[in-house]
Amino acid sequence: MINFDNAATTFPKPLSVRQAVAAAMKKYGGNAGRGGHPLAMRTSEALYSARETVASFFGAQPENTVFTMNCTYALNMAIKGIMNGGGHLIISGMEHNSSARPAAALALKNRLRLSIAEVYPEDERTIDSFRSLIREDTKAVVCTLASNVTGQILPYREIAALCREHGICFIADGAQACGIIDVKLSDGINILCTAGHKGLYGITGTGLLVTDGKYPISPIIQGGTGSSSLSLLQPDILPDSLESGTPNIIGTVSVKAGIDFVKKTGIRRIFAHEDRLCRCFMSGLDGDVRVYREKTAEYVPIVAFNVGDIPSESVAAQLAEKGFCLRAGFHCAALAHASLGTKSGTVRFAPSVFNTEQEVLRLTETIRNMKKI
Repeated sequence: MINFDNAATTFPKPLSVRQAVAAAMKKYGGNAGRGGHPLAMRTSEALYSARETVASFFGAQPENTVFTMNCTYALNMAIKGIMNGGGHLIISGMEHNSSARPAAALALKNRLRLSIAEVYPEDERTIDSFRSLIREDTKAVVCTLASNVTGQILPYREIAALCREHGICFIADGAQACGIIDVKLSDGINILCTAGHKGLYGITGTGLLVTDGKYPISPIIQGGTGSSSLSLLQPDILPDSLESGTPNIIGTVSVKAGIDFVKKTGIRRIFAHEDRLCRCFMSGLDGDVRVYREKTAEYVPIVAFNVGDIPSESVAAQLAEKGFCLRAGFHCAALAHASLGTKSGTVRFAPSVFNTEQEVLRLTETIRNMKKI
């Protein structure tokens, strides 16, 4: 099987990540922050080392770096934690359901007022769309850095500047951008939520919430943190306030190893390689294939497409029979597909650093032959 569904989860993982996971199974058998014995201390040190690596990578402080089970969980923590008490929230029209659903759920319960900013191929129109929705009670803006459907990169630095100008918290979904483009809190991001298992090459079940600490985040769960154990109140210091329960040590170690791999390989090299594969893919298609890209927009290495009138799910199923893994359908992004007008979804091509041009050429040949069946 050749995996071109790396926007969902990168696979294969780097050798260094697999080795780090195997070593963690042998070495880190304690519960971090819960005990002073050697096993607990060694595990605590591994957790803090991973926290330092993540913080350095995104330009944050270790104490403001929170490990979660995935990006969805991090976004829920950020949205519900910031919007606690109500107010007005703006999300983009390209948001993944990880942001759109918690926002919609709170709006349906009248716990916030929700607006959706349209996203256009032209950055200025997108920025104006966000600007036009800002009100006196706007508390936060949630914006994906890059669409998980088309790969379009949103003008997030300009949107962040707009938020800063109006004293609004900017929450960024970096799931499709982190590890592919250089993302830092200094871009104007107040809270960055991302996955550990996509462009950061960690294992599944890993996510991150990285904050600049400017906006307090109310915890959505409470429990054991290894600190303030005699109090029935959740600690109010980071990362403890947002990290209840036993941490996923193996997962955090894998994310550290994945980030080390990305740094060693180089983000620019990774982007250039994957972008070259996307261009190779598009150049190998013929006129009966529709590609959802606009000349005025910029994209991370993702290509959304449809083959003639064949339903996207049928295309993916036929490709799977030939040994290619691509995701079809609506990609957990109802708003994005509504904006695109794709009633039967799309097929998504998403290479990784480990894919080759020869694999892409085999895929495009298969797609060309598909229409002859």
